Amino acid sequence: MRRKLAAGNWKMNGTRAALAEIGAMREAASGAAEVLICPPATLVAQAVGNDAGVVIGGQDCHANASGAHTGDISAEMLKDAGATYVILGHSERRQDHDEHDDLVRDKARAAWEAGLSVVLCVGESLAQRDAQNTLDIIGGQLAGSIPDGATGHNLVVAYEPIWAIGTGKVPTTDQIGEVHDFMRSRLERRFGAGVGRSVRLLYGGSVKPSNAAEIFAVSNVDGALVGGASLKASDFVPIIDALNDSAD
Repeated sequence: MRRKLAAGNWKMNGTRAALAEIGAMREAASGAAEVLICPPATLVAQAVGNDAGVVIGGQDCHANASGAHTGDISAEMLKDAGATYVILGHSERRQDHDEHDDLVRDKARAAWEAGLSVVLCVGESLAQRDAQNTLDIIGGQLAGSIPDGATGHNLVVAYEPIWAIGTGKVPTTDQIGEVHDFMRSRLERRFGAGVGRSVRLLYGGSVKPSNAAEIFAVSNVDGALVGGASLKASDFVPIIDALNDSAD
C-alpha cells in the first residue's frame, strides 16, 4: 500500500508568523495520510521545530554539494536543517530559471546522495495540451529528469499541468487519470513492477477543498501537491481530511 501524501508548496510566501499555520495542521496530520510542507528556505529549520507531526521539505536544491554558488542551497544544507524532502523540476523553476531535464536529474541525484526524498514535478503547457502532445511531454520529462536508482522511498512524482497552476482551471478527472495511469506504466516499465507501483503519484494544479475528494478518487492519484491552498490551515486541512478519507 502506498501511503497517501498531502504536500504543500509555499513558494515565495511566508515569514516566521506563518509557522503557526503548521501547528494548526496538527490534528489533520495525525491521520492516515502523510503531510508535507515545503516553506521558503529561510523557514525550514524553524518549521522543523514547529512541525507538529508535519514533515518539512525544501523547494529546490543545487546539483553540487558545496562551492562558489552565491544564493544557492545544497541538498546537504537542507538535510542539515531538518528537511526530509525537496521539490525539484517545478514548472516555475523550469520556466523562470531555464532548468532542463538534465539539470533536474543532477539535482535529484544530489538530493538522494544527501538522504532527501524528491518530489519531482512534470507537466505540460496549454499549447502542448491543445496539440495533443501531453503524454509525449510527460514521458520525456520522466525519462530525462529521473536518475537511475529510483525507489518508492526516495521518489514522488507530481503531475502539475502548467495551465492549471494557480489559474482555477482543472483538468477533467479522465484527463488526470490518463496521465497518472501513463506515468505508472512508464515507471513500471523502467524500474520494474515492484518499484513502479511503490512510487507515489500526486496531482497538483488548483486543488482546493471543493474538488479534492473528486481528484483523490481518480486512478493512481496518491495525493496532491498544493500551492496557494496550503498557506492557511483553514484551506489545507479540508484537503488533508479528504485525502485521509480516501485512504480509509
